[in-house]
Amino acid sequence: MSPLISLTWQDHITGRKGYLVVDRLVRGVSSGGLRMREGCSLEEVTGLARGMTMKEALHFNDDPSARYIPLGGAKGGIDCDPRDPAAYGILVRYLRALRPYIETVWTMGEDLGLTQDLIDRAAGEAGLVSTVQAIHPLLDDEEAARRRLADAFAVDVDGIGLDELAGGCGVAEAALTALDRAKVAYDGTRVAVQGLGTMGGATARFLHRAGLTVVAVADVKGTIVCPEGLDVEALLAARDAFGTVDRAVLRPGDRELPGDAWLSADAEILVPAAVSYAIDTANQARIKARWIVEAANMPVLAEAEELLAERGITVLPDIVVNSGTNAWWWWTLFGDIGPDADVAFAHTRRSMRALTELMLARAEAGGTTPRAAAYAIATARLPLIAERFGHYL
Repeated sequence: MSPLISLTWQDHITGRKGYLVVDRLVRGVSSGGLRMREGCSLEEVTGLARGMTMKEALHFNDDPSARYIPLGGAKGGIDCDPRDPAAYGILVRYLRALRPYIETVWTMGEDLGLTQDLIDRAAGEAGLVSTVQAIHPLLDDEEAARRRLADAFAVDVDGIGLDELAGGCGVAEAALTALDRAKVAYDGTRVAVQGLGTMGGATARFLHRAGLTVVAVADVKGTIVCPEGLDVEALLAARDAFGTVDRAVLRPGDRELPGDAWLSADAEILVPAAVSYAIDTANQARIKARWIVEAANMPVLAEAEELLAERGITVLPDIVVNSGTNAWWWWTLFGDIGPDADVAFAHTRRSMRALTELMLARAEAGGTTPRAAAYAIATARLPLIAERFGHYL
């Protein structure tokens, strides 16, 4: 199916391109983040937007007491290195140009290469009230909802914001659910994480605190490894805004390896939490892990996933694994949960565990991959959403 809206924008100053794809609308609104990275393409954004439609559908809850009602899927992207000195100006001009869509049909937040505070600052310069203002007409009390979300973003847990931790909590819970189903103990289970930014950093913390051993972490400078376990909290505290770790905090037993060494780490769980298309048909052969948990969007190419499955390696797909971030925004804004970390984590764990259990049980029963099972579940829910709320199919 073709997207409802697909457009390309070009910055008149730098020539850099940006994209917006609205895959579907529910009640006239779509949801999906804005990413900025060198090489971002319309094809990439189109795939991400379709994935957002699936993520929203997976969180459809027919419980009449639930206030959050899934939206349509969308995604934005800008082809620029976020470290480029010109990046912020490009972001402001992109948001100014896309303002009519943000005001009416596209609700968005941070994604790869961009933080929410940076987007909010740029949105203000672009004349926007909020990056989620398209959803305001659907709220019972807009002022209370906006205050609730702002209060939630102000919550800090041991040096990391609740907005960052909510997604990592969901990723970790998906991984722990897989371990529980396989009857694998947390103690002694090793983890390698590619990317220590928003999603990767929070995931590493939750898995470490659950008792797993994080043995490898990769950033743009390379891979940091320690077979006995890295000091996760020290690494998190030493990150810059892009997730790059200050090597001054490394201990004598920590080693630095090339950037792609995370692929072949001696670990049971591999968490690609950085860029799309990180695992391809060539480098998948280096992977030793039993599970790949997709914290990033589209990190495993479809052809590579087939080869991994043949080798008995299970990929837990992004449309389930990292969907907690998006859901947390709407649970909070609509009022299903308040701006409280413990409440947010408990709600996220319940939802993500139930969704992951459903996906894995469906895959096992049908003899298929978790991704195929997740798409089947989401696809079956789309007509129900369309019938109840109005949906462009």
